[in-house]
Order: sequence, then structure tokens, then C-alpha cells
Amino acid sequence: MSRTLQLAEQLIARPSVTPDDAGCIALLSARLAPLGFACETIASGPAGQQVTNLWARRPGSAGAASRTLVFAGHTDVVPTGPLDQWTSDPFTPTHREGRLYGRGASDMKTSLAAFVVATEEFIAERPDPALSIALLLTSDEEGPATDGTVVVCRALAERGEKLDWCIVGEPTSVDRTGDMIKNGRRGTLSGKLTVKGVQGHIAYPQLARNPIHQALPALAELAATEWDRGNAFFPPTSWQVSNFHAGTGATNVIPGTAVVDFNFRFCTESTAGGLKARVHAVLDRHGLDYDLAWTLGGLPFLTTPGDLVDAIGAAITAETGLVPELSTSGGTSDGRFIAQICPQVVEFGPPNATIHKIDEHIAVADIEPLKNVYRRTLENLDAAARAGV
Repeated sequence: MSRTLQLAEQLIARPSVTPDDAGCIALLSARLAPLGFACETIASGPAGQQVTNLWARRPGSAGAASRTLVFAGHTDVVPTGPLDQWTSDPFTPTHREGRLYGRGASDMKTSLAAFVVATEEFIAERPDPALSIALLLTSDEEGPATDGTVVVCRALAERGEKLDWCIVGEPTSVDRTGDMIKNGRRGTLSGKLTVKGVQGHIAYPQLARNPIHQALPALAELAATEWDRGNAFFPPTSWQVSNFHAGTGATNVIPGTAVVDFNFRFCTESTAGGLKARVHAVLDRHGLDYDLAWTLGGLPFLTTPGDLVDAIGAAITAETGLVPELSTSGGTSDGRFIAQICPQVVEFGPPNATIHKIDEHIAVADIEPLKNVYRRTLENLDAAARAGV
């Protein structure tokens, strides 16, 4: 059994459902410390729901002047769902037909194992690299993400830690490990709109004010709005309603309020402030009496082709023969927090077809190539650091 597969199985066997780390970070720290990493555990969150975070860093040969590559990831997994629907215990690593089954096999415990073993091999080959290597891990990515990576990034910014490159080990591949890199993500901005009317008997509409009737023309305009046209890396910004609640349940009562939840997934052509202003302008023009509460879940980020994209792209091609597609599709990740303190952030990991599903699994044949891509990327960025690129 390969060392990567063995470590992946050890991680999968730990039932680390958010926010419980279940000892994963202690296991990984025990592998990193002998390599010269200073491992700092950062706990955050309320009692009983405490999150475990890890910041581990190994200095490069140039000390504080060394360029730094961060590998970021999460030890937590989503709940299993109905256990009786799993073919095998989700926290007992199981092999069937060339696949490793277990919760976290794809998202993202195999990525964690692959990067740690890649780092062990890299340091054995180059004991004194120019490159500084760091790991940022959390047990709060699949949940609210309020006490995880964002807390560590805040601490790093406050003490002036310099980061240059970051690889987030999310499962980005589609059919084969190496066919897709995420070089950015859209931002997410949510709104909760409460439209105020006057409740009354449905037979006497002149004595009431129907908030549904008031809201619909404004919502139709928002749904038809072209917010931007996207760009070479991002599709156009989208606006979608996720929930609409109104009424008492009775069929003869005009409701007093209507509550609408909506969300923007926005690209770098728009700003959160600009989108908010345009929504308010539409609502005001339609004369609505309303309250609107906003939640900014994350800003968009983009890493254009450069030394990090080149390094990991070359590593993928050398290992797999594939030329990876660059994509910004999909939902948000912790990359949105890291991008605020690190100029180049990409996401790369194994295929994502079974993430969050019953019988989550990864092809065993994908595991060693994943580790080798990470190791080759370390080698490529170390060469760039030595060359002062």
C-alpha cells in the first residue's frame, strides 16, 4: 500500500463531521513536525462547537525573504446521510473495484494525505529548499466557515506573514485527476427582502395592500436585469431567488408581508456595493415599502496565468499528459478568504463526481498521480524561488 493511500485511510477513519476535527490535525502535525514545520494549533468558536485550525510553516533557505507556498484544506466532512444507504461504513475505509470508499475520500482527505506525502518526498530530495512551505487547515469549511480559515487569515494578516502562492486542495477535477484547475471563484452576496403590505380580507382588497402584488413587478425586473457581461474568465453575474414566503395559509387573507431570499453569484466585473445600489434603485422605483438585509459571503477572486498557474499546469502535464482547463465555475471555497492575503490562489484536487454523496469514493489510480502533481509543483515553485521569479 502506498504511503499516500495509507494516510488517506487513516484520515477517513476519523469521523470529523464539522466542526469536529476528530484528531486529523494532530495526525498531520505529527507527520509535519519531523520535517521542520512549526505547527501552531488555533482553536476558535464557542464551547461545544469549537473549531480546530492548523498553521504549519517550514522556513526556506532565505529565511524571511523566502517565497512561500501555502497548501490549504479542511479536515471536516459533511454528515453521512442515512447510514443504511451506504454500501459500507462511511468511516471505515473500504476498497471495491479499484475505488476507495468513505466520507471524505474525495472531499478532501485524500488531497491532505497527498500534499503531506508530497512534502515528505520533496524535503527528502531537497533538504534545504529556497521555498518556504506552509499548510493552513481547518475543521470549519463545510459548515458556517466563521471560525476556520477566515480566523487564521486574520491572524496571519495581523502579524504580517507574507504569502506568495496558495493551492487549495478542493476536488476540482471532472473525469480524471488533472483535467481542471480552478483559478478563481465568483463572489456570493445574499439578500433577505421583506416587503411590507397591509393584511386584510381578500374580498376587500381596497382595504388592504398586497405585498405579493407589489413585489412581483420589481422581482421580474431584477430577474431580467443584465448585471454585467462577464469576462474571459467568468460568466456573467447571476441573480436568483431561493425562497419566497407570504401568506397565513388561509385562502381568504391578503398577507401583511412577503419575504424573499435571493443571491448574487458575481464576477470581477461587478462589486458588492454596486449590486446593492442597483437593487435598491429598482425597489425604490417600484415604490415598495421594504427592509433589506445583506450578507456578503465572499468576494470574487481570480489568479491569471503566471508562475503558480504555470507551475501546477506543467506538473499536471508532466505527470498525466493532460493540459488542464482553467475554470471559475462552481460554488465558493475557502480560497475566497486566502485571496485577501495571498496574491495567487488556485484550487486543484481529484474528481468531484461523488462529493457529499452516499458512497463517496475516489479511484485508487488517481491517488498517486495527485501526490506526484503536488510534489512536481513544489519542485517547480522551488526553482522559481531560486531564480527569483
